[in-house]
Amino acid sequence: MGRCGFFGGSFDPFTVAHKSVVDRALPLFSRLVIGVGVNTAKRPWQPVEERLEAIRRLYAADPRVEVVAYDDLTVDAARRHGADFLLRGARTVADFEYERSLADINRNLSGLESVLIYTLPEHAAISSSMVRELAAFGRDISPYIP
Repeated sequence: MGRCGFFGGSFDPFTVAHKSVVDRALPLFSRLVIGVGVNTAKRPWQPVEERLEAIRRLYAADPRVEVVAYDDLTVDAARRHGADFLLRGARTVADFEYERSLADINRNLSGLESVLIYTLPEHAAISSSMVRELAAFGRDISPYIP
């Protein structure tokens, strides 16, 4: 049946950096589930339905990719969707330190190992929060959104 990865995040919005991580990770997995986390305590920039639809459109031609919403722990959603691994992306050393701690906790909770893909240098400055801020000031965000 192959290996299944689970790439969880809020993806508010899904950026070219996220797409790069997914595209570069796809050869590692026979199936990749992109999980759009829903945190009811936060006010999202985009409704979850819009985020799901945008990502589904990007990968509509690739049957290996499934896009789902979840509102529980990432490891629980990953297990529910049959994941063998968690996929994560890192832009900076600070991201790496955070991801390492998260990987340890996730492994302890679920037994799932994390696969870390480093962001390409040209995408290192791109984050969802940066894109939201640019949009709030009326700037063109099209270079940062796939």
